Amino acid sequence: MILPVYAYGHPVLKKMGSEIDPSFDGLDALIEDMWETMYYAKGVGLAAPQVGHAIRLFVVDTIQIQEEGEEEQGIKKVFINAQIMEETGDLWTYEEGCLSITNITGDVERKRTSTFVI
Repeated sequence: MILPVYAYGHPVLKKMGSEIDPSFDGLDALIEDMWETMYYAKGVGLAAPQVGHAIRLFVVDTIQIQEEGEEEQGIKKVFINAQIMEETGDLWTYEEGCLSITNITGDVERKRTSTFVI
């Protein structure tokens, strides 16, 4: 099911997400709905607060934007309670957008590699 994506300024986007466990009620359905919503909106990632859930959950699929033949360099993953543990490598700039702030993109500078604990 395609979920509504909350726009910048909505109170749920300002809340700190709560940790969840695998027994979170409706988790599998929410994840499937988030994938469907993200693809429908032509996004690469989507966080649960963007669809009205103040929990620590997001989905990412960069495989879909890789050059043909380089798909293995991308990731398709669900992150639950993720924490960035380390960022390494040179800084690189990439143009990004946000599904909660439509039609606006900007250059974001990040380290090449991030290590997460999930």
